[in-house]
Amino acid sequence: MRYVVLDTETTGLDPQSGNRVIEIGCVEIFNRRVTQRNFHTYLNPERDSEPGALEVHGLTTEFLADKPRFHDKVDEFLDFIQGSTVIIHNAEFDIRFLNAELARTDRPGFRTHCVDVIDSLMHARELHPGKRNSLDSLCDRYGISNAHRVLHGALLDSELLAEVWLAMTRGQDSLVIDLGDTGGVGTLDLGAFDPSVLPIPAVPADELAAHAAYLASLDKESKGQAVWRKWDSVAEAA
Repeated sequence: MRYVVLDTETTGLDPQSGNRVIEIGCVEIFNRRVTQRNFHTYLNPERDSEPGALEVHGLTTEFLADKPRFHDKVDEFLDFIQGSTVIIHNAEFDIRFLNAELARTDRPGFRTHCVDVIDSLMHARELHPGKRNSLDSLCDRYGISNAHRVLHGALLDSELLAEVWLAMTRGQDSLVIDLGDTGGVGTLDLGAFDPSVLPIPAVPADELAAHAAYLASLDKESKGQAVWRKWDSVAEAA
């Protein structure tokens, strides 16, 4: 499954008032791994940023003056998101701006260029009702370092959101099914299980190393509270 995590920076809060997109950052997730494939561009909006927006992203008119226009980068951008499910934090905001930019190039709306859009803010609110669910808050909650995030930046925020999304959805791809109450139907008797008939393949060394690294990352995120570490200690003591 291919996902693209997307973020934008803009000159203000309302595209209907003439505000424009000035930065787009996209990070690819494939098979639940962040790849090295990114899309990133600054854009010349041909106008100044509003003071409040400038305080957030720090992208001055002078810095953006020699950057490409949206119409110069639109084909490359659309090619990158094509065929993917796009993850955006507070998706409605970014999509309103992207739709306005696409309309200026006589192209259809953003959702027609991708498979689906997931709003990670809505997902976070379902998981953590009543809690703060800004990107910074989620980074703190899931133990993801954002110390280098002084100002908002589309690529940096996409990279952080990709890590947050993987942490938020960890376990949702599990194959374990909770049957719950059988409603009086009864259980299915499959007979006695003979484990001796199952082959036990050797695990390649590189897969063992990758598995160990993955467990180490989980242990780091849980700050040493991983259950299997306690089991390992018990086994070693025995």
